[in-house]
Amino acid sequence: MASGFFAILDDIAALMDDVAVSAKIATRKTAGILGDDLAVNAEKATGFLSSRELPVLWAITKGSFLNKLIILPIVFLLNFFFPIAITYILVLGGFYLAFEGMEKIVEYLFHRPKHKGDTAVQQVSEEAAVDEKSKIKSAITTDFILSIEIVIIALGTALDKDLTTQILTVSIVAILATVGVYGLVALIVRMDDAGYKLIDRSKNSGFLSKLGQFLVNLLPFVIKFLSVVGTIALLLVSGGIFIHNIDYFHHFLPEVPATLVELLLGVMAGIIAVVIVTVGKKIWSLIKPKSARV
Repeated sequence: MASGFFAILDDIAALMDDVAVSAKIATRKTAGILGDDLAVNAEKATGFLSSRELPVLWAITKGSFLNKLIILPIVFLLNFFFPIAITYILVLGGFYLAFEGMEKIVEYLFHRPKHKGDTAVQQVSEEAAVDEKSKIKSAITTDFILSIEIVIIALGTALDKDLTTQILTVSIVAILATVGVYGLVALIVRMDDAGYKLIDRSKNSGFLSKLGQFLVNLLPFVIKFLSVVGTIALLLVSGGIFIHNIDYFHHFLPEVPATLVELLLGVMAGIIAVVIVTVGKKIWSLIKPKSARV
């Protein structure tokens, strides 16, 4: 009886060892996409009132965990019964990411809001609430696409393992991705609060005060930087999806650096997606019933 118990413990230890090795390899393979995920989500989690930053980030984090819970069983089932579907899902996700990135560029170049006179406080607060919900929804949708790629890359590193090891490996990577990415995002968006606390504790003098002031002054530049990097990351991830999942693009422009090719493909796909969505909206506005226009 005792020998059987220790045999079970030995099996569990061996399984955990395999999972640890597989998770390490999978984490290394997904490091690039995790960096892009961090840039994209840090950009999407900024731009709110200070009092709303953490609640918004928590809402996005919960959405990210829910995304993983939905994605994990679906990916395993598709990989077993209909693996080609994963490629099509990734390509469609690539177009969505390209659309997100190019839409930001188009918005910045052609549709920047013009500053108007003062408006009612109630109207401003209502618009802020709607904008917050819209940004949270957009962030969770983008996280869904990025999570699919993370899960698939992690699964690809453990395909030679048994099913239990695959499930545990991919689950660990998925959890680490969410906790790691959004934990770092939380540190970034609260950088100014940390700076103010350092200033208060040092009584506005000495090294800690200067460090606190530096953090406070640095945050706006970090946010602007993340906005640019996040947009580029969307296009790069999109282009990378096309290169790795569409045979025609495997050796597309071989003399050009891979990063530039990914960016080019992302931009091209983004332009196509923006044109299709824009034309579709205009056509819908013309054909939809009059009652729906009111």
